[in-house]
Amino acid sequence: MSLAEELLELALATARETGRMLVDKRPATGPDVVRTKSSPTDVVTQMDRAAEELVLQRIGAARPGDAFLGEEGGTQDGDGPVRWIVDPIDGTVNYLYDLPDWAVSIAAQVDGVTVAGVVDMPRRGETYTAVRGGGALLHTASGTRELRVNADVPLERALVATGFGYDARRRAHQAEVLTGVLPNVRDIRRGGSCCADLCALAAGRVDAYYERGVQAWDVAAGALIVEEAGGRVAGLDGAPVSPDFALAAGPGTFEALHDLLLPLDPARD
Repeated sequence: MSLAEELLELALATARETGRMLVDKRPATGPDVVRTKSSPTDVVTQMDRAAEELVLQRIGAARPGDAFLGEEGGTQDGDGPVRWIVDPIDGTVNYLYDLPDWAVSIAAQVDGVTVAGVVDMPRRGETYTAVRGGGALLHTASGTRELRVNADVPLERALVATGFGYDARRRAHQAEVLTGVLPNVRDIRRGGSCCADLCALAAGRVDAYYERGVQAWDVAAGALIVEEAGGRVAGLDGAPVSPDFALAAGPGTFEALHDLLLPLDPARD
């Protein structure tokens, strides 16, 4: 078994355990909000922190020398080449409102390159996995299937997923960008979870995805899953994915959507 496969096994077991905990322990009246992050609508809950602590405990026990980057502050340095990037609940607002599109996202990097990724969506009964060079898979109760993005979808027939930031000024510009996109595509979907959108793209359920403001923990696992399903994930004008901008789609569709977005200046607030 390769190192990447070993890391995937640990990520898979940890993500599934964390997902079960989040379902089982979710307060019936909704999780308590601990604080807001960037704005009053950007919340972190007690369960975000509990989930990240569980992930850190499980990975730390199995691989105590690895580095760790978690959304809720669980960051530690390592003494080797492996770093874990974790979003304990991607789609916290969905979780807060008991909507099903939230996920536990765990990615493993070796020397800065993501080699394994898991996105577990317990309320959907779906787990997405990928190993670099080994393809991407969707695991459900009915079995496992290989993932493949939709390629060469003309924009007028493309179903495009996107997300919006929490800052009011950013949202206003994102709405302006949307007015330039919507008339040129089949329709828009806004699910509320970056990694869930990326997995939907990998599974052929949407044809493209774009968003400003995503962080490393939002995209690390999902981007690998898209790439291993034959898609492309990047920023604008050949830049890498960053908080400035993320665009993902299959071949052909990626280039067409990129060229539509570029004059709309989507990487600013």
